[in-house]
Order: sequence, then structure tokens, then C-alpha cells
Amino acid sequence: MSKCNSRSISHELPLTQIQAETLKLLEWSRLCQHLSTFAATKLGAIAAQQLVFPQSQAESEVLLAQTVEMQALDGAVDNGVSFEGIGDISESLERAAVGGLIAGKDLLLIATTLAGVRRLRRLVENTELDLPQLTHLVEQLRTYPELEQEIHHCIDDRGDVTDRASPKLEGIRVKIKGAREQIYQTLQRIMQRHSSSIQEAVITQRGDRFVLPVKAGQKEQIPGVVHDISSTGSTLYIEPKAIVEVGNRLRQALKQEGREVEIVLRQLTEKVAAVGEDLEKLLAIATTLDLALARMRYGVWLNGHPPKFVSPEQPTILRNLRHPLLIWQEKQEESLEVVPINVQIRPDIRVVAITGPNTGGKTVTLKTLGMAALMAKVGLFIPAIAPVEIPWFDQVLADIGDEQSLQQSLSTFSGHIRRVGRIIEALQPEDQTNLVLLDEVGAGTDPTEGSALAIALLKYLADHTQLTIATTHYGELKALKYEDERFENASVEFDEYSLRPTYKLLWGIPGRSNALAIAQRLGLDPAIVESAQNLLGNANTNVNDVIAALEAQRRDQEQKAKEAEALLKQTERFYTEVSAKAADLQRREAELKLAQDQQVQAAIAEAKSEIAQVIRTLQKGKPTAQKAQAATQALGDIAETKLAKTTPKKPGYQPQLGEKIRISRLGQTAEVIELDADSKTLVARFGIMKMSLDWTEIESLQGQKVEVEPKAKVPKKQAPPPAKTPETVTVRTANNTVDIRGQRIHQAESQLEQAIATATAAGAHVLWIIHGKGTGKLREGVHEFLKYHPQIQKFTLADQKEGGAGVTLAYFSH
Repeated sequence: MSKCNSRSISHELPLTQIQAETLKLLEWSRLCQHLSTFAATKLGAIAAQQLVFPQSQAESEVLLAQTVEMQALDGAVDNGVSFEGIGDISESLERAAVGGLIAGKDLLLIATTLAGVRRLRRLVENTELDLPQLTHLVEQLRTYPELEQEIHHCIDDRGDVTDRASPKLEGIRVKIKGAREQIYQTLQRIMQRHSSSIQEAVITQRGDRFVLPVKAGQKEQIPGVVHDISSTGSTLYIEPKAIVEVGNRLRQALKQEGREVEIVLRQLTEKVAAVGEDLEKLLAIATTLDLALARMRYGVWLNGHPPKFVSPEQPTILRNLRHPLLIWQEKQEESLEVVPINVQIRPDIRVVAITGPNTGGKTVTLKTLGMAALMAKVGLFIPAIAPVEIPWFDQVLADIGDEQSLQQSLSTFSGHIRRVGRIIEALQPEDQTNLVLLDEVGAGTDPTEGSALAIALLKYLADHTQLTIATTHYGELKALKYEDERFENASVEFDEYSLRPTYKLLWGIPGRSNALAIAQRLGLDPAIVESAQNLLGNANTNVNDVIAALEAQRRDQEQKAKEAEALLKQTERFYTEVSAKAADLQRREAELKLAQDQQVQAAIAEAKSEIAQVIRTLQKGKPTAQKAQAATQALGDIAETKLAKTTPKKPGYQPQLGEKIRISRLGQTAEVIELDADSKTLVARFGIMKMSLDWTEIESLQGQKVEVEPKAKVPKKQAPPPAKTPETVTVRTANNTVDIRGQRIHQAESQLEQAIATATAAGAHVLWIIHGKGTGKLREGVHEFLKYHPQIQKFTLADQKEGGAGVTLAYFSH
């Protein structure tokens, strides 16, 4: 890696032997190679292949924040973040720094790199997203637009120096052009005059001299300088004397051109060298941004989630954790589906002993946990279900697999012990938090001594490491959990009926010995199996029976836990619905009381006015019995009318939001998801279908129907003129536009429902949905959603000037 690239990564410390061995055992380089395929630039790919581990949790959190922010930015930009034009200019910068000359093509790459990085900076600065880490990076950029412009002024698209780069250069090239034209014209005349002496009517070059192919026997016809002879000797390549002088002038002009081109390149190189440190920093920041983009895209491809670093006092939680290299095999090589594991380790646990059969997945479990810790450390998403909670480890150290050396005469056991010794040496200082992974601890020697050594080693590690995960076949290690609360048991499940591992990790339960059961099912003589069982004695059988009972109990508890979780979710949903209904009833009661009070006050005021009118009528002229009777009748009518207006009617059945109702004509139970009391309409959902209905088309689950008031008859003379049909409005406004860029479709559905309700309430007939172009998945999800929506009549993509494939217009059915 060049010196300018190394600045994009945190300070690098040399790896110890055991750290390098651990990375090799975990196949870390394969993951880095996979990551590099998601980089946009050559430098980003190189940085991905040579990932450097941060030395502090704060550095890792910065890298994770960069990855998360890049995900938000990439989702908000049509077609994603682009690194177009950005190239590896590190060699050119080094050449300029030592006084060398940068070639025209390399100068052109510097100019395009400056332009590409400037576009990146503007993209980050102009977004409305909150991107503090990316903003901090691009704030340090200096892109020197004047240098870029000068390079483009002097260098053309092919990397050649242009005529306009220098007035002197332009004059020289005019001379060169004139000399070449003179030479061609002279040679053309000679070929015409001596056509019989010419082997082939072509003008060619030998070196920097223009020559004619002349027949060997006719060389006296065209006197000149012979520069070459054909392999057969039948053709001489002669520079006629008529053009020798012009050719000399051309050679001289070409040398002058070369010197002038070098002067232009030297001037540009010096200007690059003058800002070399800033350009190195620019290149490092561009590499950092590309590496963040690669981490994000790789993490999304893995269906991963950003981890949260927890303190040693908090549990480690990794649900549905999968090994990234196995995911690659599954997707790229069509391998078997990856079986996820669940990890939940209490903060007081220091050692986990994993037992189980061979080929059962114990080693894969170790590698998966180690890989997850390293991925979190370098800012990668972990392929597990959120939330992902894991400690930050200073070191991940592993002894996995056999280490044999014929040269050193080392056995498998000796190789393990050498590596474990290096692990113990690397545990200093003790204030570090380390993760140690041991595969088949104590194996390769006498079982009794190996078991004792394994117990002593795990107890030592419990005192000196944050967490140790060890796989073993020794049954004695299973009992450590009951002697020391810092120990925990786990096992990989094995189906003794199919004789195959399930690769499912069980916590709290040690693995059973399945050797005799497997031997019996494979057809070994029952007498031999029985004899072996007698040699083991009843103690081993009892232990296996207890473990089997624990496994059965665990499966039963897991099933009950799932049922309880489902019941809890249903209870929470019911509680939310009931609370919402209660709040809605209280609100409607208050609104009804307020409306009634207003009606009463209005009726009283109107009655007073009408009574005053009756009194004024009586006061006019002479009172008579007939007038008194008419006045009494008028007062009675007023009292009856006002009493009818102010007496509240007993409310009938009305549907409520979230209520379960029955659609009469379909006999189908549905849920009210939208309600419009003014128009007496609602939207109901049953299954995956939604339907718009009038209140008259539904009833409660108790069979109550909505009471519809008869419409008052209006005399023909008082009939109002027909209302004008509102004009179709296609102008985009805040009420008929929704922006869902950067979201997943399941997140956007609720926002679309809200936008449809808002737009229809505002009287709009079309909804503008801005989803961006991107990969097209969000647009496809939106179209699938609109296809089955009851309020959408049709939908189309917008015109190109209005957004094209990045915007969909949804037309309402009303």
C-alpha cells in the first residue's frame, strides 16, 4: 500500500505471530477478498484486501458510523453513490515528489480524480441527511479546480499536450505540418513520374524518414538515401534527395516539439508537486469513502445489521448469526443453505464449553463467533438479526485445527500446545478484553491427562480473559458449570434417528455421547454394543438420560416461549386497540357535548329573536282576540321547533377505526383501517385485500346496522344549482406528494397509506410518489402495492422532465 493510502486507515500496529495465525485460521483474507469486490475504485479494493484493525473501540465506532451513513446516502441518491473518474494517482504523486515527470495520461487522471472527489463532496454537503462522519471527512478535502482546469487546457482527452498549451508549441506544430505536407506532395510527384520504378505506390517511413519502396534494379531512376532493404533484396526503401533537406527540417522541428512538450509537462508536474500533500490526503479520504461504501454494500448483501458494542457488564446477543463465507458459498456457488446459530452469553460468563459430535458444527461455531467479532471491529455489518450486541475485543486469538510440522517433528498435541502458549503470552496486559477460541482443547494425547490439562487451561483463561469459547469431547468439562458460575455449557444438536447433525446450537445443555446409539443404528452387532454399554456402566447412561431429558425440556420451553411471545404480541395489540378506542370515545363525547351546548345556545338566541318579532307584531295596531290567538300559536310553534332542535337523539350504531365489522353482501369479517364520518365511507381490510365501502354495506359483529337519516326533501323552487365539477389538478403540492426514497417497501407502505388518505381528503385525484431509480426494487414494491389498493384506479411513471422512472403517478378511483 502506498503511503497516501495508509492515511485512510487508523494507525497500524504490526501483528504478532498468534494474531496473524488467528486471521489465517479464521480465513479472514477470504472475507477481505469478498469485500474488495464491492469497492468502486482500485484503491478501495486494495484497502479492502488489506484491512487494518482499529486499536480502540472509538475508532471502530467511527468506522461503523461511516458505514451506516453511507447506507443512508447511497439510498437517497438515484443510482447510488458514484466514484466515477477517481483513479489511483499515488504513483504520479510519488514521481512528482522526487522530481520526476508526470505523463499526459497520468495528468489527465489527476484532473478526473479531482473532479470526481469534488462531486462526492458536493453530494455529502448538499444532502439533507444528518451525516456527521462523512461531513467531517469531506470538510478536509481541497480539490484545486484551477489545477484541474489548467490540466484540461493543456492535455486533451487522449493524454496528448494540446497546441494551446504554449504559443511556441503551436508555432512549431505549424512548421511540422507544413514540412509533412511538402514531403507528401514531393513524394506523390516522384511516384507519378517514376511509376514503373516503384514497387508499390505507398509512402512509408523508416525511423523518422519518409521513403518510397523502389525496385532494386531501378534505384538509379530515383536517386537518394537507402534506409532499408526488403528481406528478399528486391525492394529498396529510398529517401529521395528532393526531400532530404525538408526531412532534416522536420526532424529538427520534431525535436523542438518534444522539448516544448516536456516544458509543458514539467510545469504541470511542478504544480502537482506543490500541492502533493493535499492530493495525497484527498486520495486517502476518497479511499476511506470507497471503503465505507464497500463495507455497506457487502453488509447489505449479507443481509447484515450494524452491531452495537456493549460493556462487559452487558450480555452478548447474536440471533440468527451466520458465517459470511458460508453465505458467499450459498449465494455464489449454490451451496447448502446456511444454518444460523443463536448466541446469548450472560456478562458473568467467562468460559463456554461446546460439546457434541464430530462434523456437528462446533468448529464452524467457533469461526463464526470469531469472524463476527472481527467484522464488528473493522466497521462491517454482522449477518444476524437486529439488535446485534457484542463486546469490543482488543484481541481475537484462536487455536483451531491441527498444527503438525514434520521439519520440527511436532505432533498434533505439540502443535496445539505451542499455539496455546503463544495465546497466553499475548494476553498481556491484563486490562485488555480478549476473545479466545480453542478447538478440541487438550486433544491429541492421553484422555486422562488431556482432560486435566484442558480443565486447568480453561480455569486459567477464566481468570485472564474476557471470554473463552472452547470445543471438547471430554465429558469432565461438562461438570465445570456446576463447580464455577463463570462456566457455561453449550452443545450442537444431533438427530440420532437420521444420524445427522442439525448444526443448531443449544445453550445451557452439554452434548450427549452418541457413539453407542450411532453404532447400533448403523447395524453393529447388538451384543457388542451391549458389552460396551456394560463396560461404561450405568453412570454414563444416567448422564445421557439426564441430558436427553434436558434437551426435551428445552424444546418444550422453546415452544412455550414462542407461544408466550405470540400471546404477548397479541395482548399488546389488543391493549393498543382498546386504548385507542377509549381515547376516541372520550374525544367524541367531548365533541358531542360541545356541539350540543352550541346548538342549545343558538336555539335560545334564535327563539328570543322570533319571540321579539311576535311581540312587535302584537304591538302594531289594536290587539284583538284573533291576533292573540295567532301569537299564542306562533309561540307554541317556536317552542316545539327549538325543543326538537336541542333534544339530542339517541345515537345509533357507528363503525369505529380498528373495529372488526362484517361486510353484509360478502359475509366476510374485516377490520376498519380508514374512516370518514362526513361521507359515511370507510376502508376495510380482510386478508391481503382492501375495500372501500359505504356504512350501509356493513354491520357490527352483533348484527347492528348503521342508521341512515332520510334526506330532507327540498322544494323545486329552492333547489340549488348543480355544483360545478372541480377541475382536474395535476400540479404537485405538499398534499399530493410523498417522498419515500431510501426506505424499504415494508417501511414505506404505512407512509403511502397516510399519503393516500391525505391526498384524497384534500380533493386531489393523483398522488406523486418519489421513490428514486436506484436498483428498481423500491419502485417494483410500490407498483405491487398500488396494484391491489382499492382506492387506486391506475398508476404510471412520470414524464422524463418530472422525474421519469424515479417517480410514479397514482390516480385515485373517485
